[in-house]
Amino acid sequence: MTRMVFCQYLQKEAPGLPMQFYPGEIGKRIFENISAEAWAIWLKKQTMLVNEHHYNLMNLEHRKILEQAMEDFLFNGKDVTVQGYVAPEKKEQEEAGEGKYKAL
Repeated sequence: MTRMVFCQYLQKEAPGLPMQFYPGEIGKRIFENISAEAWAIWLKKQTMLVNEHHYNLMNLEHRKILEQAMEDFLFNGKDVTVQGYVAPEKKEQEEAGEGKYKAL
């Protein structure tokens, strides 16, 4: 049977994580209060941050920045943004709309 949690990110009951994926107290807090769905959303955001900012996960300072972003995202309602980043879906929509109303 799937373990259910009240997800603080989604603000609803949802299936929880199968195990604690992050160490320490913050990992315990995530395991007890964040759903598998919200964790998957965070992982996509984290990947974007790592790629766009060229974070090195061996660098302690970069890991601290990511951990703070994770806590802010999952528990404090702050979205992850990268200045100048346009999501692929939005980019395709914008490009499709370009020149739509060109003068003849």
